[in-house]
Amino acid sequence: MNKAIKKPLTVLAGITLAISIAGCGTADSGQSASRSTPSGSAAPQAKKEKTKLTYWTFQRHDADYIKQKIQAFNETNKDNIEVEMTMMAENYPQSLDLAFTSDQAPDVFATPGKQIELYAKGYFEPFNKYLTDDMKKKFGSYVFEGNNQFDNNIISLPNVGTTIRLIYNVDMFDKAGLKPPKSLDEMVVVAKKITEVGKADGIYGWSLPYKSPASALDRSVAKMAEMNGFHRTGFDFKAGKYDFAGWKPIIESLRQMKANGSVLPGSEALDMDPMRAQFAEGKIGMYISYSVEPGVYKNQFPPKIRWDAALVPTIDGGEPKGAIDPGAGTWLSLSSKSKHKEEAWKFISYMYQDEILRGYHEQGFGLTVLPHVLQGAKEPSIPGIKNFLLTKNDAAWPVAPQGVTPEGKTWHEEFTKYILSGGDLDKTIKDVTARYNAALDKAVSSGSVKVKADPNFDPKALQKK
Repeated sequence: MNKAIKKPLTVLAGITLAISIAGCGTADSGQSASRSTPSGSAAPQAKKEKTKLTYWTFQRHDADYIKQKIQAFNETNKDNIEVEMTMMAENYPQSLDLAFTSDQAPDVFATPGKQIELYAKGYFEPFNKYLTDDMKKKFGSYVFEGNNQFDNNIISLPNVGTTIRLIYNVDMFDKAGLKPPKSLDEMVVVAKKITEVGKADGIYGWSLPYKSPASALDRSVAKMAEMNGFHRTGFDFKAGKYDFAGWKPIIESLRQMKANGSVLPGSEALDMDPMRAQFAEGKIGMYISYSVEPGVYKNQFPPKIRWDAALVPTIDGGEPKGAIDPGAGTWLSLSSKSKHKEEAWKFISYMYQDEILRGYHEQGFGLTVLPHVLQGAKEPSIPGIKNFLLTKNDAAWPVAPQGVTPEGKTWHEEFTKYILSGGDLDKTIKDVTARYNAALDKAVSSGSVKVKADPNFDPKALQKK
């Protein structure tokens, strides 16, 4: 039964939707206590008080599926546990910070990015003492120090990975006589051509959610870098230091599309969902994003156009020199502030059941990389998912140094500024590289980061056979 709920934080402005999934039973009214008890019979045993847990997530594309599973848990668990799910907005990490600092943290939460920062703040209750032997066997090879484990403390387990693809408006591509671009030069040409054909109807060739530089470039520039043999953080495993020089043609191609008028006006003020709404209306020719998009367009923004996905372009249109990391490391985390950790773990272990993870994969909400889940799983049938399925070009990278924070602006901010406004890219790349290496040196000197160069590292060797 769904019931309206109040916002969990009076100071929190970031909640966009709150969903309460509760059992339909009612609490004892207390009337039974006043009834007479037959002579010689035992008094009625008091009903166990319900344990209420809060679960926060920022993923909206899978809300109906997760809501169903939570409702089933609430109705069937033998421990009188009730879980309430709350959907958060795109400022999810900030909302978590507010919750933890105001003693209103959720019991369970979807793991956001920058895990090391949240670990340093003490937000995670380690899974170690809760994991069964069966879970250790199934998930053990997917536990990575610096990803879902810190100081040997496991803070989450994977569910699915997310592939990255170029998403494009099939109707506009057909109208303009175009095919998905394979090189950066082709991408710029295609965006310009779509804009020429569609501008009268308010259609432009390209967009990204530039309002958030990290959101925009993590799903595009960083992943195109990986496809071309450069790690998404700018870290060079061969040299053991940062080097953004190889990113230049990727960043320059996005600048060219902005400079020649191929970018949807107002993109610099768009978050991801408003941009998706524009694509669903047919106003954007192409963009780059994750494999959650099929679920988004099925459940949130039913498109008025035909759309599909293709591999992201390489720099020269040739074979990829690297691979795109699906990032299959985290899903759910247990709060260190929870007053009901044992009960919260029962919910987490329920959600990590094979059946639930397999259903998640089969319905196309994400693509599992777990062999025990893939065994017997059907191919996802959700519209648009086919070209998001894992290929040899989707493979895990080594973990780059964590917690390296440069003085001044991040590479996301600096490169987004150049993409939108222009400037001296060579100077910007040199400055960003220098500041990240300075931060790395500082972290190494303090002992918080260890770095070892690997002169034999070959990004092409990451590709699956």
